[in-house]
Amino acid sequence: MKGENHSRVSKFILLGLSEQPEQERILFLMFLLMYLISGLGNVLIILAIKTDSHLHTPMYFFLTNLSLVDICFTSTTIPKMLVDYISGSKEIFYISCLAQAFFFSCFAGLDSILLLSMAYDRYMAICAPLHYTTVMTPKVCVLLVAVCWFWACANALTHTILLTQLSFCDHTEIPHFFCELNVVIRLACSDTFINDLVIYTMGGLIGVITFIGILISYIHIFVAVLRIPSAHGKWKVFSTCGSHLTVVCLFYGTIVGVYFTPTSTHTAQQDTASAVMYTVVTPMLNPFIYSLRNNDMKGALRMLFTRKSSPLRD
Repeated sequence: MKGENHSRVSKFILLGLSEQPEQERILFLMFLLMYLISGLGNVLIILAIKTDSHLHTPMYFFLTNLSLVDICFTSTTIPKMLVDYISGSKEIFYISCLAQAFFFSCFAGLDSILLLSMAYDRYMAICAPLHYTTVMTPKVCVLLVAVCWFWACANALTHTILLTQLSFCDHTEIPHFFCELNVVIRLACSDTFINDLVIYTMGGLIGVITFIGILISYIHIFVAVLRIPSAHGKWKVFSTCGSHLTVVCLFYGTIVGVYFTPTSTHTAQQDTASAVMYTVVTPMLNPFIYSLRNNDMKGALRMLFTRKSSPLRD
């Protein structure tokens, strides 16, 4: 009888960022604009790298993959939210919620692991330049990206399968704008110990390992930079790492604020606002960070626009 009382719901209700029509119209326009900017910016990054042979290096190979993941990352949450604002219905089917939780976890994990791969690439280029070309071969880069995808997908699939084992009662309102794994688990009326344990072991393991890996890489980079005698040489090396370091701070700053602080210290509204930062704002800013702080990317983008406009002049 106890199992019968715990039914598997067919739908959830996404409460979103606001329930007031006036605010929802503003939010719709704001998120639509950010989504378009993010998508266009990341597509331009990919096209610029593909069309400029000088950028066919490991660093830009990882950046291409990061831009692709960012496009997928934002597409997992924002289109559904925009449709909800247009239709006025905030319902999401159970299976759609599972799919959203899976892809969100997968792309979030990919982002962090790719950032680690990029940090390792910078470490090899600066701290072991004589071995760089022999270590960071195309085959190694493809293998690293393949491992990133496998690890992230396996982690997300594990969480999603465990989510299907939970039962949900009458309370189906999700205080978020998408099916974020932790928030959905809190709605369950069955035991969530295994789910929580796996989240804080597997999910936390990815976050901690990638963050420590990035930190160790940059400690070695800073030590190597300090040994460079000329100020111009130091600045040149720092400039190659500045964009990546900025993106790392943006991504991990919000992640730590949501997942690695006591839940008693922040509200659902604060969690949602932080989620907007790393699911929407950071992917939108990444193309600007990598293009505005990188002369090679600026040149590639100018070349891309020149090629696009030259047929029109002819």
